[in-house]
Amino acid sequence: MSEPAIADLEGWLAALSQTSVLIELGALLACGVLAWLLARLVSKAFVERELNSIMFGRRIVDGVLFPALLLCLAYAARKLLVMSMPLALFKLAIPVLISLLVIRLGVKVLQAAFNDTPLIRLLERSISWIAWLAMVLWVSGLLPLVMDELDQISWAVGGAQLSVRKIIEGTLTAGLVLIISLWISSAIEARLLRKATGGELSLRKAFSNAARALLMFVGLLLALSAVGIDLTALSVLGGAIGVGIGFGLQKLAANYVSGFVILAERSMRIGDSVQVDNFSGVITEINARYTVIRSLSGRESIVPNEMLITSRVENLSLADPKVWQSTNVSVAYDSDVDLVSRLLMQAAAAQERVLADPGPSVVLLAFGADGLEFRLGYWIGDPENGSDNLRSLINLDILRLLREHHIEIPYPQRVIHQRVVSAA
Repeated sequence: MSEPAIADLEGWLAALSQTSVLIELGALLACGVLAWLLARLVSKAFVERELNSIMFGRRIVDGVLFPALLLCLAYAARKLLVMSMPLALFKLAIPVLISLLVIRLGVKVLQAAFNDTPLIRLLERSISWIAWLAMVLWVSGLLPLVMDELDQISWAVGGAQLSVRKIIEGTLTAGLVLIISLWISSAIEARLLRKATGGELSLRKAFSNAARALLMFVGLLLALSAVGIDLTALSVLGGAIGVGIGFGLQKLAANYVSGFVILAERSMRIGDSVQVDNFSGVITEINARYTVIRSLSGRESIVPNEMLITSRVENLSLADPKVWQSTNVSVAYDSDVDLVSRLLMQAAAAQERVLADPGPSVVLLAFGADGLEFRLGYWIGDPENGSDNLRSLINLDILRLLREHHIEIPYPQRVIHQRVVSAA
């Protein structure tokens, strides 16, 4: 049995008032429950899935999988029911489900590929409005008429004939291609970066960045081809870009190349404690153009990757995370040297962050102008937690112990010679 055509609002109301609509509603509810059960079973199979994944989302109905399954089941139910009864509700449900799938796909991919920025939120709202507008035009039967009218608005561009319809269709196709490219690159990045740490994390980050750049480039070429732009004309543009990189964009190109070199050779990794240009901190991000270093005070420094390649960088975590530190103490000349050494060792050993192997050491550094100068050296295994705070705690313990044992910390001493000059 063929489906009756519904041309106006009265026809829709009459079709939706039939008793067969209850059967369609029951079939849609059954499709919804079955789609939810299938999505739940598939999500349980992925035990280690991300909470904000594209396919599953935070909840079962939040991802792309549920509306995709519901659309497939509803389309199959429509094919079965149309052979025995006229359909009305399914004519409305199929476009709504398609619009829901398009919106969910676009929004979830943008959220996974980019951060939550005002531009991304604007794109999400734009996708929603376009999808629902297309659904309304489709259901009302106005979509073919609108597209025919837009096809009449055309103009000649060189040897090609462009119309508003071609531009809209090409733009939508380009957006779909780019969204699929972002989806694939986000899936590759999530798979590569899962359970990766240290140098392995940096290397996988390099591969994920390269894969995203390649997929975006291929998607851009396909999108331009879908819009109707002749790709052979891009050869001139590519030559111009090459000349621009050679002259005006040397630093930018050098930063990108340096970023991939750092990620590939793993000379610096995410989580390493480094010092660059008198700024010390922990590497939190290694991007293609720059590296983010966060200090213990909360400040973040964005360092161009070229600087990390061409200048001197102190990496405290590359070969061994253990770092040696020291503090100097002066005592009076009449102090017991053995007692002072034991007290300094006791102050260092009392701190949990000071390593026992290799243990702390005390040396008599020099015979100063004001007293004996000792140096207390010790090793720590967590430089990312700070060094000045630990040095302060050790100095406080040293001061307390020296005072308890009546060991004098000398003030600066100066000898004044007086010369008597005769009246003559």
